[in-house]
Amino acid sequence: MTDVLVPTPRGDMPGYLAVPPGSGPWPGVVVVFDIGGMSQDLRNQTDWLASEGYVALLPDLYWGRSWVRCIRSIMRDAITRKGPTFDDLDASREYLERVDACSGKTGVIGFCMGGGFALLLAPGHGFSASSVNYGGVPKDAERVLAAACPVVASYGARDRSQRNAAARLDRALTAIDVAHDVKEYPLAGHGFLNDHYGAGDKVPVLFKVMGTYAANGYHEQSARDARQRILAFFDEHLR
Repeated sequence: MTDVLVPTPRGDMPGYLAVPPGSGPWPGVVVVFDIGGMSQDLRNQTDWLASEGYVALLPDLYWGRSWVRCIRSIMRDAITRKGPTFDDLDASREYLERVDACSGKTGVIGFCMGGGFALLLAPGHGFSASSVNYGGVPKDAERVLAAACPVVASYGARDRSQRNAAARLDRALTAIDVAHDVKEYPLAGHGFLNDHYGAGDKVPVLFKVMGTYAANGYHEQSARDARQRILAFFDEHLR
C-alpha cells in the first residue's frame, strides 16, 4: 500500500494504491470515494480489494481545490456527464493498467457520489465491470447506459434518498440487455458499506444531516452479503 501520483491533463493527482501480495498479475479496480473524500474507510475499502486479489487505486478527486469548490465542480460534471472529474477517472484507469502487477483488465467501484460516477463510467470508459453502491440512477438510464459494461449494484431499502433506484436500474439494464446483479437490502440505509465511524473518520456534518433522512450508516449483515456479491461479479468479469 502506497501513496502515488497519477498523471492527468491538469497535473499529477495524488492517489492511494494497494497491491495484492504475490506475483500476479492481478485485475485492477479504480475506487471512487463518497462525498467525504480520501477517508480511512475508503482506504480500507481499497485494502480490502487488494486482499482479495485486485490491484486497487483510490484517486483523490478533490486534489488542488477547496472542498466546497470540489463538490460544486464534481456535481456539475456528474450532471453534464463530462469534465475534469471524468478526465481524472479515465487517467486513473490508464495509470492502473500500466502498473506492472495489473493484468490490464479493470473495473470500477464507487460509493454514494462515487457510486453515481461508477454507473456513468460503465459505458464508454474502458472498464470491464462496474460496482455501483447507492449511486444515483439517471432518469434516462436506458439511453445513458446503452453498451455499458456489466454492473453489480447494491442499495438499502431504508435509504429515502434513493427510493426505487434499485428497481429502476434493474429494469433499465434488463431492457438494454446488460449483464447485471442489482439487489436492495431491506434492513440497510444509505452508506451501509462504509464504516466511517469504525475507521475513525471525522464524519462531515453533511453526513450527520443525511443520516436522519437516509437512515445513513454501516450495516454489517448487508455489507457482508454485498461484498460477497461484488467479489463474485468481479471474479466473473475481470479474471
